[in-house]
Amino acid sequence: MNLKLFGTGLAALAFLASSFSAQAADIPPPVYKGVRPVVAYYNWTGFYVGLNAGYGFGTSTATGTITGSVKPKGALFGGTLGYNYQVGSLVYGIEGDWDWSGVKGSVGCPTGIATCDISNRWLATFRGRIGYAFDRWLPYFTAGGAYGSVKASYSDPTVPISFSTSKSQLGWTAGVGLEYAFLGNWTAKIEYLYVDLGNFTAGVAPLTSTVSFKENIIRAGLNYKFAGPIFSRY
Repeated sequence: MNLKLFGTGLAALAFLASSFSAQAADIPPPVYKGVRPVVAYYNWTGFYVGLNAGYGFGTSTATGTITGSVKPKGALFGGTLGYNYQVGSLVYGIEGDWDWSGVKGSVGCPTGIATCDISNRWLATFRGRIGYAFDRWLPYFTAGGAYGSVKASYSDPTVPISFSTSKSQLGWTAGVGLEYAFLGNWTAKIEYLYVDLGNFTAGVAPLTSTVSFKENIIRAGLNYKFAGPIFSRY
């Protein structure tokens, strides 16, 4: 064996090994990427039905042969039907509801001997809604039409005379609300509505007056939505 040649070979191998080790040290360690997380957001799109209940209070004023101002108040409850469509974080919707109303009041008019009564026996609204979704929270603005039955009555025991006039009045409404999706397809909301049912003529000639009816409503609602509760974003 040629010892000189053998030594040269060992030296070459040692050099190659050291070079490979130096290059390997410069190679960055591999980066392992896990599965990208999926974030679930509530999807407000879909039809829904529900119940609502609340309290109304307002002002009704009679001007004309008989004058007076009544501040009716009372409870309301009824049903709701609507549809939402979500685009990004914006939620557009339409909603209708019908409520039985116990909003009523009376006042002495015009001298305190006679009595003027006003009552709102039922109320329906049909509105548009627009809101901004914060996942399961949805603050919104709403506005549209209102339609309700208003009854004005007058009685004077000293004459005696009494009469009443009932009208189904078309008006408008606007308000704000906050809705929360708390369990699957169930949502709960609280909202404020201002309702103006305009004016109508009440009484019998020559005892006629123009009667107005305006109302503030604070109510809560519980809805069930007929659509999947969530959608996913990466």
